[in-house]
Amino acid sequence: MSQALAYAKQLIAAPSVTPATGAVFDAMQAMLEPLGFSIHRFTRGEGEEGSDEEAVENLFAIRHGPEGSKHFAFAGHLDVVPPGEGWTSAPFEPEERGELLHGRGAVDMKGAIACMVDAVANVPADAGTISFIITGDEEGPALHGTRALIDYMRGEGIQPDLCLVGEPTSVNRLGDMMKIGRRGSVNIWLEVQGTQGHVAYPHLADNPLPAMVEILRELNNLHLDEGTDWFQPSNLEITEIDVPNRAHNVIPATAKARISIRFNDRHSGASLSKQVIEIAEKHGGSARPVISGEPFLTEPGAFSDMIAAAVKAETGIDPEPSTTGGTSDARFLRSVCPVIEFGLCNATMHKRDEAVAMADLDTLSRIYTRIATAALKA
Repeated sequence: MSQALAYAKQLIAAPSVTPATGAVFDAMQAMLEPLGFSIHRFTRGEGEEGSDEEAVENLFAIRHGPEGSKHFAFAGHLDVVPPGEGWTSAPFEPEERGELLHGRGAVDMKGAIACMVDAVANVPADAGTISFIITGDEEGPALHGTRALIDYMRGEGIQPDLCLVGEPTSVNRLGDMMKIGRRGSVNIWLEVQGTQGHVAYPHLADNPLPAMVEILRELNNLHLDEGTDWFQPSNLEITEIDVPNRAHNVIPATAKARISIRFNDRHSGASLSKQVIEIAEKHGGSARPVISGEPFLTEPGAFSDMIAAAVKAETGIDPEPSTTGGTSDARFLRSVCPVIEFGLCNATMHKRDEAVAMADLDTLSRIYTRIATAALKA
């Protein structure tokens, strides 16, 4: 059994449905300490400012190189989505079947974190500083995870030069895609207040539905942009319509809806929120936006070239630089240093019987070693 595979099994075997705490971080710490890393673990969320949220655990590990040397950071998350029903084998009991290792988190993203740990064992300690930025709150609200880790790093004066996030970016085979950016995300809750009444006496009521229909019609007809050189067009989707009305002869008092906008760097969360608020208010409604993240782009250059060269050397293919897909914690880390995402194939992430090709674990570990070595020499 390879070391990367052994590490992956240890992490999968520690249940860590978001928000993650405890055993999975114990396993991570036990892997890193023998490699010379200093570990700082802390929790956030539970009981803070009257919060009723569950505790989130975070881990920052660092192995210092010579004074003045470069600092390369690996980042990722140990929390996973709930496994759901219908698995062939127990989701938190890693099982080899054929060429695949099955278990929740195998690709998203305990497998990649296992490869990161295995990779740094092959990077000499005097090559430079390496750190791990690991959260238990990426699959959840992401309120007390990577953002809290960034606050900790800033408080300690820790500044990586480059950061690699191990999200499963590959599509058809390991190495075919890396993420050099992500679109932003904003969810907006819409509401129109009316006056409840009998449908036979509409003059005594105020139906909020026509106003909500007009709001949604105008929003649905918005043309945001044509896309950019690196980003696909922004898109607005209506994701929920709710009218709490169980009677057929009652004009409802309230109409609610929700939209989600994924947007490129022609916009900001604030500018789109303002536009939607104005449309809602024009028709007598209100809008409450929650911005999940802003778009970012790590321009192709030296960092992406390092990754491409490492992937080419181990797989023989050239990774496509892309900004497609959903959000990740890279949206926070981009404020710290240049960040790129690269990891395993994503075909089974969040699915039943999530699985990783065991050979890919060894290959990814070698790729990560090459990337870290090149980054510390840059």
